[in-house]
Amino acid sequence: MNLLLALLLAASPPSAPGPRTFRVDYFHTGNATEERFSLDRLVVEPLPWPGSPRRAIDETNLGKYLFEVRDRETNRLLYSRGFASIYGEWETTPEAREVNRTFHESLRFAAPDKPVQVLLKKRAKDNSFREVWSLTVDPADMFVDPAVPASPGPLVKLLENGAPADKVDLLILGDGYTEKERAKFEKDARRLVDILFTFSPFKERKRDFNVWGLMPAARQSGISRPSTGVHRDSPVGATYDAFGSERYVLTFENRRFRDIAAFAPYEFVEILVNGNTYGGGGIFGLYSTVAADSLWSPYVFVHEFGHHFAGLADEYYTSDTAYAPSEERVEPWEKNVTALKDPTKLKWKDLVAAGTPLPTPWKKDEYEAHARQVQEQRRRIRAERRPEADMDALFTAQRDWEEPFFRAEKHAGVTGAFEGAMYEARGYYRSQLDCVMFTRDRVPFCSVCQRSLSEVIDLYSGAGGKSP
Repeated sequence: MNLLLALLLAASPPSAPGPRTFRVDYFHTGNATEERFSLDRLVVEPLPWPGSPRRAIDETNLGKYLFEVRDRETNRLLYSRGFASIYGEWETTPEAREVNRTFHESLRFAAPDKPVQVLLKKRAKDNSFREVWSLTVDPADMFVDPAVPASPGPLVKLLENGAPADKVDLLILGDGYTEKERAKFEKDARRLVDILFTFSPFKERKRDFNVWGLMPAARQSGISRPSTGVHRDSPVGATYDAFGSERYVLTFENRRFRDIAAFAPYEFVEILVNGNTYGGGGIFGLYSTVAADSLWSPYVFVHEFGHHFAGLADEYYTSDTAYAPSEERVEPWEKNVTALKDPTKLKWKDLVAAGTPLPTPWKKDEYEAHARQVQEQRRRIRAERRPEADMDALFTAQRDWEEPFFRAEKHAGVTGAFEGAMYEARGYYRSQLDCVMFTRDRVPFCSVCQRSLSEVIDLYSGAGGKSP
């Protein structure tokens, strides 16, 4: 064992003896109608696997994709996880109808002691998973890379409640912070973590979490924002304007991101970017992002974390998006929205009180008229490159109009099926009038979202999941 690895393991957070973390890095290439996969490299990460063998099999039925790890000799299922990807979002954009693109992705699992088969599956329109790629992984292969990359900096314990194998492990990963801003990163991270645990069900399940912080030092403060001519080579590679959406923050540097994150035990990652422009993003099972200094960072952090943590769908539908409209109304795999083709089979029917009409009526036209005015002003502010304070004032005025509007509704607080969700005004429904996944209002997650979030906490914390 080399000296750096020995020091890393000695300084790592408490963990029961177990295998290291194994990673399959691969390229995902294609367009709106076809896709291909090719292996990049096989990696053994420096720290032990943070998951528990008691919760190896994922039965949440979440994700656009699913990967399985099976024993090569017996075909026995050893591990599985559903997830989504940047490619999975990009293939729904107009650009994907015109060109091919390649994205880098990773699959992580406990290092096997003998050959395994890794299968990648994609969800079909009928919501079944179908195999799209597979490869044999031999841990004894001479090309498996055990090298330890350069350390990104000290690991900060933001919240520690036990061994990683027994907890949900969340990593707060800073991007765009210089070495002189390290104290600012830690202050920003602690502030947002505290906010997360004011929302149910995280509040009630706080003891089921560990939260870690990592901040690789940037040469320049801030991240890229191409729409304004700002380009930064930040350590994690986060950037505004993903898919041409000015507020959408992602990193397309997956290999760089994974090599940095490998220095912490993690199942979930929040990329905390150093900036004040409104923005963020979240992809199920990959990461979520937020601009730390935005007035709306508490809302964006919690909303985007809902995407990342439990695959919650966006329930809003009046904001501009990068995605092309659906050609047909298929039932979403996300648990907080539905196409409602058969109200008797509503996926959250058990939460609906007797006598609640389905679909559930609300003053949709009045809401949409106001929302259109807000969107017109929003586009004008960005086009004129006005100060961020102008956008903050617009969003505050919008919230001050929406909150009393929803409180006055007949079915306020009721679980039903309210039309308007998933960027579409018609054909998709959300479970409650208002929710963290719908507006920037000061509201909790709806009951359906809370249930889905709790299910994922159970999977990683020891309250649920299956052994192989």
